[in-house]
Amino acid sequence: MTQTAWRRLTAEPETLGLPGPTPLDMAKVLRSVRADPLSYLGRVRAQYGELVPFPVPGVPVLLVNEPDDARHVLQGNARNWTKRTVQYSALARVTGPGLLASAEPDWIAHRRIAAPAFHHQRLERIGEQVHAAADDAVSSLATTRGEVVDVAPAVLQVALDAVGRALFAADLSGRARTMLHASDDAASLVVRLGRALLPIPQAVPTPLNLRLASARRRLTRATAELLAERRRAATGGDDLLGLLVDSGLDDEAIRDELVTMVIAGHETVAASLTWTLMLLAEHPEAQARVHAELDALADRAEPVSMLRHRAQLPWLAAVVDEALRLFPPAWVVSRRSAGPDVISGHDVPEGTTVIISPWLLHRREDLWPDPLAFRPERFLDERAARSTYLPFGLGPRLCIGREFALGEMAIVLARVLSAYELRTPAGWTRPRPQAQVAVHPRGGLRLALTPRGRL
Repeated sequence: MTQTAWRRLTAEPETLGLPGPTPLDMAKVLRSVRADPLSYLGRVRAQYGELVPFPVPGVPVLLVNEPDDARHVLQGNARNWTKRTVQYSALARVTGPGLLASAEPDWIAHRRIAAPAFHHQRLERIGEQVHAAADDAVSSLATTRGEVVDVAPAVLQVALDAVGRALFAADLSGRARTMLHASDDAASLVVRLGRALLPIPQAVPTPLNLRLASARRRLTRATAELLAERRRAATGGDDLLGLLVDSGLDDEAIRDELVTMVIAGHETVAASLTWTLMLLAEHPEAQARVHAELDALADRAEPVSMLRHRAQLPWLAAVVDEALRLFPPAWVVSRRSAGPDVISGHDVPEGTTVIISPWLLHRREDLWPDPLAFRPERFLDERAARSTYLPFGLGPRLCIGREFALGEMAIVLARVLSAYELRTPAGWTRPRPQAQVAVHPRGGLRLALTPRGRL
């Protein structure tokens, strides 16, 4: 251990006079924190309140669970709160400084380059591609004949397929296995890096660093092939890949954005779709209402729209919103202050790290009555507590693919639920959530599928 690392470890932590866990408390539960950070955050919040300092040497590290403070950090004073945190530094080891992980000022220029790929007119046009991906997913389940199956792999595949078709005008099926395995490996490794007590330099050949480098190389090869194919075709296009090729960015910057979109675009949507299917299987009445809504739409021969699905299928949209409340894809976000600020009336110095967990905010009893219950009707009311609802973040770093993700989820769910009735199998136990880049059900999700006869 270097002298600098030792000084960091032994320095007196700055806790702003707030109650929180001691270093000994943290040491006692370190293994359980790494295994299940969601439960740990819930226990800390229950014991210490909505503003909790962690005993990290040097400047404060604060869990912030007040809605006003979260909005201040992510939106009101966003310029002062950067992504120069352990969480995003770990992610950047895989994605590079793409839109999701970048802490540099040029992220704004990159976002402007990518924005036309997510323009409303274009999203409506690529709806057919998402429908095709959803059709393939249903076909992959068609041999089940009502058997109990793990739906998680099919959902992962359709999410990756939709990203490929919609954002890169490419069928990723030939590279799907490579990209899925590499991104899954990268996700678990990034989480381990982000939870490390002390950062290990990338050049040190630890098993973790070597595995991460291997995952990065596999993703880089796959995206390089996409880029080479597009350049051989000598065509641009208004998809993300075409916009990046025409932007003047160098190959490494293009690679970073492609890897970012592949990982973020399929990882979060796949997790959200899986939890939504589980919640509907657990709540037959809510599912029956979705079926009725879908059958009425089918009788009108009206396809589900990427952008108009809320008007077409208001109950299904509310189901998705409630699933995202209970299982937000971005379960934790972090920011580091570039200068002094005030949080909940406490002066915080430059370099303060703030941890905001939508997982916790969405479970506050004072904001969401009966917060653990699945109640989609909350979101049929336009006055729902949207200001405390941030499954895709908030402020200038709001997820650029939010509308794409919501439209994709609506189309895929509509296709699957038109074809199948979902039930929990005998002896059902809800899988435990596993916090990675997104929150996935640990061990997959086994559901009983019964064909409905409305294909």
